Amino acid sequence: MKRWGLTIPLPGVPLAEHRKIVEELPDWGYTDVWTSEKAGTDAFTPLALASQWAPRLRLGTAVAPVYTRGPALLAMNAATLAGLAPGRFVLGIGASSEVIVRKWNATEYVAPLRRVRDTLRFLRAALAGEKVSEAYETFSISEFRLEHPVDPPPEIALAALKPEMLRLAAREADCAITNWLAPGDVPRIREQVGPELELAARIFVCPTEDKALARRLGRRLITGYLTVPVYAAFHEWLGRGPDLKPMHDAWKLGDRRKAMELIPDEAVDDLVVHGTPEFCRERVQSYVDNGLSTPIIALIPTGDCPVGQVRRLGPG
Repeated sequence: MKRWGLTIPLPGVPLAEHRKIVEELPDWGYTDVWTSEKAGTDAFTPLALASQWAPRLRLGTAVAPVYTRGPALLAMNAATLAGLAPGRFVLGIGASSEVIVRKWNATEYVAPLRRVRDTLRFLRAALAGEKVSEAYETFSISEFRLEHPVDPPPEIALAALKPEMLRLAAREADCAITNWLAPGDVPRIREQVGPELELAARIFVCPTEDKALARRLGRRLITGYLTVPVYAAFHEWLGRGPDLKPMHDAWKLGDRRKAMELIPDEAVDDLVVHGTPEFCRERVQSYVDNGLSTPIIALIPTGDCPVGQVRRLGPG
């Protein structure tokens, strides 16, 4: 099945005003809605609403961090969504970042690969209705069982950037979710996860013909994300390290404005889709042509009506 996802909530649109938008997404060609969890809405509440607004859409978290909820609470969140949308919910989990986990949620950020692995294994058992008592490497669980097990259990996706996490996703998850890549980077990811695993990616889309505006907005996002160590390492692995080194050097010196200015236009154009809606659709399709299973559009607002932009970006 050809998939075409959208990140909700849309920027600048209150969650309470999303019902009509979400109801119409299938008619515009969208098959999925996915959430994130940073400093806005949580990952689960928008999907709970969407599950009742649009029964044809698949729902996914991209992602729910494994550190900011206890394992049992994460299982309960997932079971709740899976019960609201049987067979239509994908639980995407990931390590998130030290900023979100330690600085914002006052939780230690230790051994992310092992913590994600252990959480995945716990969730597999718990969501299957098993009573779990297990000493995992990074935490222990004693006699936990969901009061309301779900059938079928939801699929589990792993957020993964570098080879070890990507290979873990290929071995033990139903899907890998990645982020901040260009169409030409997709084959490198595919080499790690193999040809069969579902591969999803959030793609930042700025539907405007004003290149200067798109690049300015793109630079803001790139400095916000790609200066985070895990993303910096990801792009070093992808081969984009030399292009982004001047940005990193300026950022480390505390010169945020200079850091943005030093991102090459080519890097922005690689990582942020911009242009007419028709061009943007073709560019998103090029990710799929290179091996992506599920593109997840993240709309970068330009001041125009986001609802109209979402409608025009749908494949119809």
